[in-house]
Amino acid sequence: MIRRDALAQLPVRTALPALRAALDGPGSAVLCAPPGTGKTTLVPLDLAGLTGAGPVRRVLVAEPRRMAARAAARRMAWLLGEEVGTGAAPAQGWGRVGFTVRGERRAGPRTTVEVVTTGVLLQRLQRDPELAGVDVVVLDECHERHLDADTAAAFLLDVRETLRPELRLVAASATTDAEGWARLLGGAQGAAPVVEAAGVSHPVEVVWAPPERPVRPAHGTRVDPALLSHVAGVVRRALRERSGDVLCFLPGVGEIGRVAGELAGVDAEVLQVHGRAPAAVQDSVLAGGNGVRRVVLATSVAESSLTVPGVRVVVDSGLTRVPRTDHARGLSALTTVRASRAAARQRAGRAGREAPGAVYRCWPEGEDGRLPAFPDPEIKVADLTAFALQAACWGDPAADGLALLDPPPAGALAAAREVLTAIGAVDGAGRATERGARMARLGLHPRLARALLDGAPEAGVRRAAEVVALLSEEPPRAYGDDLAAAWRTARRGGDAYGARWRQEARRLASAAGEPRTGSGGDGGAALTDDAVAGLVAALAFPERVARARGGGSYLMASGTGAETAGASGGWGQRPGSPGAGGGSGLRDAEWLAVAVADRPVAAASARVRLAAVIDEETAIAAAPALYASGEEVRWSDGDVVARRVTRLGAIELAARPLTAPDPGLLRDAVVTGLRREGLGLLRWSAAAASLRERMAFVHRELGAPWPEVSDAALLECVEEWLGVELGRARRRADLERIDAGQALARLLPWATGDAARFDELAPERLEVPSGSRVRVDYGGAQPVLAVKLQELFGWQESPRVAGGRVPVLVHLLSPAGRPAAVTADLASFWRDGYRSVRAELRGRYPKHPWPEDPSTAEPTRHTSARLKRS
Repeated sequence: MIRRDALAQLPVRTALPALRAALDGPGSAVLCAPPGTGKTTLVPLDLAGLTGAGPVRRVLVAEPRRMAARAAARRMAWLLGEEVGTGAAPAQGWGRVGFTVRGERRAGPRTTVEVVTTGVLLQRLQRDPELAGVDVVVLDECHERHLDADTAAAFLLDVRETLRPELRLVAASATTDAEGWARLLGGAQGAAPVVEAAGVSHPVEVVWAPPERPVRPAHGTRVDPALLSHVAGVVRRALRERSGDVLCFLPGVGEIGRVAGELAGVDAEVLQVHGRAPAAVQDSVLAGGNGVRRVVLATSVAESSLTVPGVRVVVDSGLTRVPRTDHARGLSALTTVRASRAAARQRAGRAGREAPGAVYRCWPEGEDGRLPAFPDPEIKVADLTAFALQAACWGDPAADGLALLDPPPAGALAAAREVLTAIGAVDGAGRATERGARMARLGLHPRLARALLDGAPEAGVRRAAEVVALLSEEPPRAYGDDLAAAWRTARRGGDAYGARWRQEARRLASAAGEPRTGSGGDGGAALTDDAVAGLVAALAFPERVARARGGGSYLMASGTGAETAGASGGWGQRPGSPGAGGGSGLRDAEWLAVAVADRPVAAASARVRLAAVIDEETAIAAAPALYASGEEVRWSDGDVVARRVTRLGAIELAARPLTAPDPGLLRDAVVTGLRREGLGLLRWSAAAASLRERMAFVHRELGAPWPEVSDAALLECVEEWLGVELGRARRRADLERIDAGQALARLLPWATGDAARFDELAPERLEVPSGSRVRVDYGGAQPVLAVKLQELFGWQESPRVAGGRVPVLVHLLSPAGRPAAVTADLASFWRDGYRSVRAELRGRYPKHPWPEDPSTAEPTRHTSARLKRS
């Protein structure tokens, strides 16, 4: 029997007429409804006609998480007075509400409302783009901007435009960019209607509860234990100060376990809710406490779609875990970041679902305004390999025809296509191959799909599936960092992870073609489990095969360094954490296949989280695209190195010297050396340096056709002016013998004839009245002529260069060669300055002439006595 009283209490019912009108008209709508209003439960039942309003339609509801999908289906079935997957009476067969998540399906021919994960929805759209038999699709919690949800929305809009314009589409969320979704769903017809439902929200008091002492910011998956201890203390405080159950938000499973340990002894039942928790545990949390006070420690899975009965208090750590990809290093991992303001509102709302409540926020009030407004869309930050394969299988390899709120970053999409091409999932044009289509149907990341398909013939379908199942959901830290050992632990274990792992392994084995009977799936018996684990991991992540560098340090084929736990100078582990104390059993292996690694902030090397021991043969077999042998001529450690090298990516397998390297490669290496270390590698005589200064002066004063001779300019055209010499250079010593001045003269404008005027425009030396030819210094801002004062007697005008444009700055020297005066106007000096210089120096240098009138005196390089003798 339908629970009419419960349905009548759901505030979203007031928005249902407007929503039905929107779907009967334009066919799409955006539904904005606060948490607890019934948008996830009443809306699908109403649109399906199961509450007595309107015709019966088949409704598909897409949720971002398995936990939310199961919970929503059970809640809707309860509202109808049914069980999920069974009718009101057993004879009726399947119930009208069902769900399908990866590895579990409870739905059948009688199912009218089916709740699926967005990943399952994508699989169905690829198999049947028309979604035959489905009348309405509801994309729930679209504000979370998960990549699968964005992709599914784009595919559904394509289906509406090209195949089934009658398919109705609803984007539902508690907090979202309503206008953006409305424009997206409306397409060329204009924005889709936005239907808003007012919630009956109870007041939630905000209590600011920051740590008393500063804590280290989270980085990677590392969270300061001091913050977790503080969160545990805030939970204890909330239990003392408030009534009702406490819901505490933490970023991940490890943090939940840590806080649970610190809450030992509290007068409440401590429960742990996350994506890895057994379904039975998740269901018990959502069923209520039956009078026993509870503390529910949860990840962001509890932010939306779920109502945890009895919760009156929320403790928010302020952290969340999101995917991030380091494309340069080929590393994809979860990382801990500050939760957005939108997420904080969602979390706080959990406390006001059923009655007034309170939220304790574990950060200073002053920092709240600096939090990001919304979480980053996953398409902007995540690995796009799976997305790229989905788009290729959909027939849009460039993804430029998909209606997306945010386009995929070009660099990330290009990196994804490189991976897909390397594993044979797409062809040269980016179109999905038959192999790629099969990979997409497996419901795995393409890397893992490749490992399953290529590993099965060598290792056997069942064993390959078991290892891939381990890689598809990273095992608990307590299993250690050795993949083969973790596999053995999963086989023995009776924990929740082991149960899920066995279920997923069976699914994958079946999907990969394991025979239901017989031993056909047990091939590869000649390989040990350790060898199978290594082979499958290497096939999944070929660029992460790594060779030892000593002390637990490795170099991956991608070029990134990696360190195992306990490596010298490595990252280690927190004392008392799972797997800590003994370091890593992997650190003595010569080769590893690294399955999981991350790189802490400011760290030079990645940390190995999960890996398997392999040999060189397996590494090469798993990464054939990275295997190469050829001549390598490069500038390294200050000289030219010429070798024949065999490599696996960045890993050097073998090398021997080259006796006759390719001249072109030699030339390129020498040029690289010059550009890296500078022109000081050449021989710069005094004459060469002087020539360069003169050329720089003429270019500065006259411009073209006189060339620029700065370091940057010369290095840019190094092959032009060093052409002949470069052709002969094989090593650093050859560069050191090159006369830079002789080569530099080639840049003078000989072709135009201007080079013939160079000595006139920037003479190397100037003849002074005494007959001496004195060098001009062009190294400063103005040319300088430094000459003894007596040699300039009779010179009325200061000399000029650059065709008379630039006066030479004359440094007048004493007989001892020390500066006595500086002038650019000799006539003025003779008239006004000479008398003071004469008075000062005549007594010091009496043997030298100091005439009254220097402008008419005879210039000399000699003393007065020598002049008399001559």
